[in-house]
Amino acid sequence: MPETTSTAAFRAARDLLLRCAGDHKKASEEFTWPVFGETFNWATDWFDVIARGNDRTALWIVEEDGSERTYSFDEMARRSDQVATWLAGLGVGKGDRVLLMLGNQVELWESMLAIMKLGAVIMPTTVASGGADLADRVHRGEARFVIANEADTKKFAEIEGDYTRICVGEAEGWHRYHDAYAVENPRTFQACTAPDDTLLLYFTSGTTNRPKLVRHTQISYPVGHLTTMYYIGLRPGDVHLNISSPGWAKHAWSSFFAPWNAETTIFVLNYARFNATTLLEQLRRGVITTFCAPPTVWRMLIQADLSGGRGALREAVAAGEPLNPEVISQVEKAWGITIRDGFGQTETTALIGNTPGSPVKPGSMGRPLPGVPIAIIDPRTGEPADEGEICLDLSKSPLNLMSGYLGDPERNAEAMAGGYYHTGDVASRDADGYITFIGRTDDVFKASDYKISPFELESVLIEHPAVAEAAVVPAPDPIRLAVPKAYVALAPGWEPTRETALAILRHARENLQPYQRIRRLEFFELPKTISGKIRRVELRARENDAAAKNLPLEREWRDDQFPELRG
Repeated sequence: MPETTSTAAFRAARDLLLRCAGDHKKASEEFTWPVFGETFNWATDWFDVIARGNDRTALWIVEEDGSERTYSFDEMARRSDQVATWLAGLGVGKGDRVLLMLGNQVELWESMLAIMKLGAVIMPTTVASGGADLADRVHRGEARFVIANEADTKKFAEIEGDYTRICVGEAEGWHRYHDAYAVENPRTFQACTAPDDTLLLYFTSGTTNRPKLVRHTQISYPVGHLTTMYYIGLRPGDVHLNISSPGWAKHAWSSFFAPWNAETTIFVLNYARFNATTLLEQLRRGVITTFCAPPTVWRMLIQADLSGGRGALREAVAAGEPLNPEVISQVEKAWGITIRDGFGQTETTALIGNTPGSPVKPGSMGRPLPGVPIAIIDPRTGEPADEGEICLDLSKSPLNLMSGYLGDPERNAEAMAGGYYHTGDVASRDADGYITFIGRTDDVFKASDYKISPFELESVLIEHPAVAEAAVVPAPDPIRLAVPKAYVALAPGWEPTRETALAILRHARENLQPYQRIRRLEFFELPKTISGKIRRVELRARENDAAAKNLPLEREWRDDQFPELRG
């Protein structure tokens, strides 16, 4: 397929980073973001160009039962053409919003390519979503089309709206996705989108009452993930395994854009419940060359038997939350490979990283990636400093940044204040430019690599009649890094008993998503400021102190103390 000027610009930028592999200084000095003309569409200007007639494996899916299937680049180009042609027949057009709620299955990758080719907008949604969260995505996201598996169609039964329903499988009132495969002469597609047109809408948790709706353009994620490609160390011909669930930004990072930017095979390992032994067996097959996983997975791996070696693994990275130095040390001793940490957000691509060939400093996230204008800003003065909030200098037009929060001018103004994009994360920078994470400027935290907004959990808790007030903070956990813990002030007439704790935990479990599950609860008089605001910082300090000193909290209830909650 002939290259357009947009393809040539993208390829030149990518190839420079590939040539500078192992030389962070040179890459940072020489790399500039590509400049595009009136149109750019990653699916047509890049993927189709590298895919047509290419028999190398693009996607390799291994199921829990050991069965597996591979798809070539050429197959993925044609299959996505079929799906795009069929979707166009259903009315999907430029700018239409498509809620995509699929697991790690070929239809997910086909659909993403197809929706892009049509100039429509992808709204990635985890299959764990349901209830009010799903309804909010449909309504606030203004979904015109929904693509979901048969098992999830019932979740939409009570969600009203004028949206077309498409099912992978069979469901009454839903179009059959697999009818797309009957399209014998699919169209081929040309770029119909401008670089600044919307491509992705991500819902991401915040500290207010509704998740933020992050808008990414045709270039901010597809082209922006050249930084992620460089951070991971991907090369053409690699086989890359990323442990991540569809619907979350990290999946698009390392299971879609970054690997295919590098012409790398995406390797997928499906499982109902994570099993470290199974993962190690796959790594030792000798085909996987690069591997990305959240620290939760790395902590589980070091508890398994690492003595069997690392197979063909060349690069190992962690993302999503800070990685404990002892985990890095144990893997290094067993496998002779260093897990490299990095930093980024749903709103961005990879921003900071320990890149291949660079010295790794224990505890540091690394240095700014090529093309990323990082600034450390003192929140008190608004001036550059060596300790402060991690920001992006907007005067340097960072391409790999969202265009903003959709329909939320107040949040946009706050995030982009003073000529900087504010990440909300605080870090320090040493004399060599290495950046070390300190913490969040707000109360959002990670549990098992999922972002948890305390406000969302507290809003559910206070719906129970026993709860007068609640504050949710992260409680340190050896496997998940942290788990949500609720400090609860009881309403009059309720006693701090086992029965009360069970009732509240059951209510929370019935009204929150599984990844938001409250694992611990304590009845407590909540500390407050003089103006009446809850001082979560004191509660977090209490949890950290108890964990550091291995002190039991006698009034704490844990969900594993309640057999009634199982099943």
